[in-house]
Amino acid sequence: MKRLWIPGALVAAVILLALLAPWLGLADPVKQDIAQRLSGPMPGSPLGRDEFGRDVLSRLIWGARTSLGVAFAAAAIAGILGTALGLIGGWFRGVGELLTVRSMDIILCFPPVLLALLVVTLLGPGAGTLILVLSVLYLPGFARVTYAEVLSARSHDYVEAVRALGAPTSRILLRTVLPNIAGSVLVQLSLAVAAAVVLESGLSFLGLGVVPPAPSWGLMIRGARATMEQSPLLLLWPCAALSLTILAMNLLCDALRDAVDPRTPAARPRPRLIDRVLPGLLPPAERGDAVLDLQGLTVEIATPRGRIRPVEDVSLSVRPGETMAIVGESGSGKSVTATALMGLLPPAARPVAGAAWLGERDLLRLDEPALRALRGGAMAMVFQDPMSSLNPVHRVGDQVAEAIRAHRAMTAKAARAEALALFRRVGIADPERRLDAWPHELSGGMRQRVMIAMALANRPNLLIADEPTTALDVTVQAQILELLAELQRETGTAMIFITHSLGVVAEIADRVTVMYAGQVVEQGDAATVFAAPLHPYTRALLAATPDGDGQPAGIPGVVPQPHAFPAGCRFAPRCGHAVAACNAAPVMLDETRSGRLTRCIRWPELANGTEAAA
Repeated sequence: MKRLWIPGALVAAVILLALLAPWLGLADPVKQDIAQRLSGPMPGSPLGRDEFGRDVLSRLIWGARTSLGVAFAAAAIAGILGTALGLIGGWFRGVGELLTVRSMDIILCFPPVLLALLVVTLLGPGAGTLILVLSVLYLPGFARVTYAEVLSARSHDYVEAVRALGAPTSRILLRTVLPNIAGSVLVQLSLAVAAAVVLESGLSFLGLGVVPPAPSWGLMIRGARATMEQSPLLLLWPCAALSLTILAMNLLCDALRDAVDPRTPAARPRPRLIDRVLPGLLPPAERGDAVLDLQGLTVEIATPRGRIRPVEDVSLSVRPGETMAIVGESGSGKSVTATALMGLLPPAARPVAGAAWLGERDLLRLDEPALRALRGGAMAMVFQDPMSSLNPVHRVGDQVAEAIRAHRAMTAKAARAEALALFRRVGIADPERRLDAWPHELSGGMRQRVMIAMALANRPNLLIADEPTTALDVTVQAQILELLAELQRETGTAMIFITHSLGVVAEIADRVTVMYAGQVVEQGDAATVFAAPLHPYTRALLAATPDGDGQPAGIPGVVPQPHAFPAGCRFAPRCGHAVAACNAAPVMLDETRSGRLTRCIRWPELANGTEAAA
């Protein structure tokens, strides 16, 4: 909410000044004094006089009253009617949707200026006509936003619960649905007011709005345009007032959007300068120093059986020079989490909650062009199968050079020289010849080294490695792990390493996140998690890891499908220590034991030998 203070105070000051205009002792804004026309600043007129000798300061303040009055009135009318139409269309669908929401498409077919010309021709210019025009123009925006929010809200359980209680439709819409979509409507209202101020000034400038001699910023700009050579300041004052007001309103819109959006966490401080220059030299003082801070990620997929959530409420952070390992069986949600961070989810999947902060940017909120600028640049990914990741019809050197030129202005020759240096750096034998090789001509280990060279080509802050050693033999796997660790020490890159192998985790990871059935079940320092795991799933994974000549213990059962996740603890059906409370109780986070996270609500008691009490 702190972000609302400054823009909110600026907008409130402009509104208050406009409201107090009659009591400020200003000169008459329409009184002319031809003898003083185009005069500069003078006693009683600190901003001078205009082309008719009227006081500029008085007309600015009274003009704010006119412009803001028209804008707020038009936005309020459009907001009330548009919200009502959106509620009806989104709730009743069918004919109600056709008559309310779809009819708004007709209005969108008319260009705003042409529609204004039509209305002014029929009704004549004036503030009343302007309010009518702007109300009609902004009506579809409110209707469509409300309609979309109602479609989303009507399927939620809390709405179904109210319907099950027998509440009438009017009560459901006004007391249940409307309060839950009010945030989006409020943001749309602030956007409409800001846009209406600009459009009112533009229409008044064209002679289609406020009628002279009434004060208006658009009329002041229109009048000053004819005398700008003799008195340029007359053009400056209304333009400055209009620009500053719109800037303050736009800042307020952004702050309102962040304040009412539940996916937006608190603002994070910028990384320290020492971490930018020498990453990893000093331990980070607080969580805000993380290269990536993922909070509450939930991914939803539309399927014929309904909507499923293969990833739910996943949170983790990784700092400069740190390796965070994500482990778990197939189907635990590891790769879905990684693809969500990269913005590579399939069309049927989308993140519905959470935030992923890479520095000051939320990856889950960025559009495709912004994500494309980050992929291969500030963040990069090494995929599991290098053969399917490399384009089979392009030489590997050309593919690495293309990745370089996609993010940096560089000639083809320079990019090829840098690709050659990268090949040497990642240990590819005979790099000059390998540059012109096709992917099928390289071994699996060599192809993976090419993928690593491509990922590190633009010195990313974050590297996501999705099981990069799974298809490789033990010797090559060890070489790849050593290469990643060495490159990470040199560059200070933060790395998320996704793997099934706890042996790999023990070798390279600083911290561990254990996932099961789409949730984080345990998280903490790697050494601590290996020495004293809190969750029974973590203990079962460790027991299933081969150790010397001992026989590994298997985990009975399989990871449940997302549409069949059990209630309570999702591991309870496979847990040898499961009790009734594990199956029924809601999932909880326990941070009381050495600051570590675990979702098990019974294992601390079981581990202490009080299973009977549980």
